[in-house]
Amino acid sequence: MRIRPGLVFLLLATAPVLPHTVAQGQSNPAPAIPGAGADLQSARTALEKYRDPFAAVRDGYFSTLACVDFPEGAVDGPVEYPPGAMGVHFLNPGNIGPTLDPAKPQVLIYEPVKGKLSLVAAEWFVPVAAAGSAIPEIFGQKLAGPMDGHEPIMPATLRHYDLHVWLWKDNPRGVFTSTNARVKCPKGDAYTVAVGGKHTKH
Repeated sequence: MRIRPGLVFLLLATAPVLPHTVAQGQSNPAPAIPGAGADLQSARTALEKYRDPFAAVRDGYFSTLACVDFPEGAVDGPVEYPPGAMGVHFLNPGNIGPTLDPAKPQVLIYEPVKGKLSLVAAEWFVPVAAAGSAIPEIFGQKLAGPMDGHEPIMPATLRHYDLHVWLWKDNPRGVFTSTNARVKCPKGDAYTVAVGGKHTKH
């Protein structure tokens, strides 16, 4: 069974595609993922075309505009966000459902770098309503959650599980950590959203 995107994603799907200039034709091969297994390497190879954001848009991904930053970190239920950033999320509503495919992440994540967008990670995402009683898994990892939606890019009421996988940018805290201290959102930019205090739960 596939879940219909519905009104929850209508705003995202109709938003302007990019807040930043796109980086086209990125041809430099990404370095090997330290300690990664063949499954991660294969996933990155399958997704390499999305280093060009236009390719992502052609395949149904839509920019959520905001560059999400956790400058002081946060805790949301069972999920810890160390200080760092995520970046700009591109969402594909057509990939949302209870089954996860390594070649079809629900989200691609880009870092704004000198006015261009550089692909840094992919995210596998399952709404609680679609997950059933089992915690979704991929790459031998259980998705983090359940957690609230991350405003402003999705309603807080959208409870979900997710797994960030840093396939194109090294994360000193590990390839599956939600935030990356090496990813930067432009300070003072209209689309940079600092998340922290209001998102933190005790």
